[in-house]
Amino acid sequence: MSIQESIETKLKKAFSPERLDVINESHLHAGHHHVESGHHAEFDGKGETHFRVRLVSPAFAGMSRIERHRAVNSALAHELTGSVHALAIEPAAPGEKTRW
Repeated sequence: MSIQESIETKLKKAFSPERLDVINESHLHAGHHHVESGHHAEFDGKGETHFRVRLVSPAFAGMSRIERHRAVNSALAHELTGSVHALAIEPAAPGEKTRW
């Protein structure tokens, strides 16, 4: 199972979303410098390291933005301590206006 599939599966299980988009944005970060094993390395943009998550779920109703981010980070703790370098989270409750 790919990292993207793992993220999708975990978010579906944790939040039963009305809408879920997991977008691999790793290619957008080619040429950026990352710290790996204590030294700086240039990232080639390949793989599954940078993601954007757009998620509409009733579970977010009444939660603050910080609480929503913490909930997503908690659901994806394994991925975030592994190879995922960056995660942009765009959470919303049903009926809330989104930019996407």
